Amino acid sequence: MSGSPLLAPEPAEILTSSPLPQLRNLVVTTSEREVVITGRVSSYYFKQLAQETIRPSLGCRRLRNRVEVKPS
Repeated sequence: MSGSPLLAPEPAEILTSSPLPQLRNLVVTTSEREVVITGRVSSYYFKQLAQETIRPSLGCRRLRNRVEVKPS
């Protein structure tokens, strides 16, 4: 039984399909070596949540979380 391997979604797709508007508004740029998250959220919880949401799709790439926290 051979099936095609499941491909992990791209990091940007993961956040743009999030049910949380603050995560959907973040910008994700990717290269062969790293994934960078930028933008603003209202709490450190959302900053950490964005990072941990993307982590499974990194593979061997490095993650840079450059999200700013600006409380409303």
